[in-house]
Amino acid sequence: MLHGYCPAERYLPYLTWTQIAALPDRANTVIVLPAGSTEQHGPHLPCAVDTIIAAGVVGHALARLPAAVPAYALQPICYGKSDEHLHFPGTVTIEGTTLLDTVTQIGESVYRMGFRKLLVVNAHGGQPQVMEMAARELRLRHGDFVVLPHFTWRVPNAAGKYLSEKEKRLSMHAGHAETAILMALAPHTVHMQHAVINYAPEFPSKVLSPDGRPACAWTARDFGDSGIIGDPMSATPEQGADILDSLAASWAQGITDLHHMHWIERNAQSWGRSHHSGDIEGPIPGP
Repeated sequence: MLHGYCPAERYLPYLTWTQIAALPDRANTVIVLPAGSTEQHGPHLPCAVDTIIAAGVVGHALARLPAAVPAYALQPICYGKSDEHLHFPGTVTIEGTTLLDTVTQIGESVYRMGFRKLLVVNAHGGQPQVMEMAARELRLRHGDFVVLPHFTWRVPNAAGKYLSEKEKRLSMHAGHAETAILMALAPHTVHMQHAVINYAPEFPSKVLSPDGRPACAWTARDFGDSGIIGDPMSATPEQGADILDSLAASWAQGITDLHHMHWIERNAQSWGRSHHSGDIEGPIPGP
């Protein structure tokens, strides 16, 4: 079914328009948008890795929530800015401006429904800046809209205890952590007989890159023909289940925190006031 990993009762598109209109306290209901991509992840993982991870983690997080925390998932964004992988078959990439418009217009639709809290859980490392730009634009348009873009992996999770020090520093794509969590979420799509170890060379400036990752622009093909940038060889399903469980727990807490959060509201409209030609808002009134 379309809801995938998400509990059916937490999947917003399954509601009718009248059910959505009747939802209580829409202003504090959290709408979650999983964002992934369709791009090569080496010869051992499917091209849907980022979408599977985003949708899977969000679904497992929503399943943990008590009924008292209102939150719903939207359909995941399955296509992203993946041009660093366009040399490989299976990669479907869209322009950054297209993705920016897509996320912004989805956000406008969420706002128009009466919701005021949007969480974007992005699992593709090549597009966090686009998500941040969309969030800022939506905030400028609507001073009472809380839009939070966040990377799926940037919450407390168990992955670190399974990774080598080299993997922690240099893995960037289709490595240990992604392979392990795919073993938990979609084991039939993992083909370990084709996995290899492949790292990018360490960047030759500790000033510009203290951990050794490439500090300049790159494409996956720059580092070899496999598409892997990391070491997936020692990943196991048990590790993946532990990593997934820890991510789901963190995201469930994050969604709960966002539901209860009271954030700054700005009453003056900012969008469309010609800031580029000198329109400046006056001082904030004192108490």
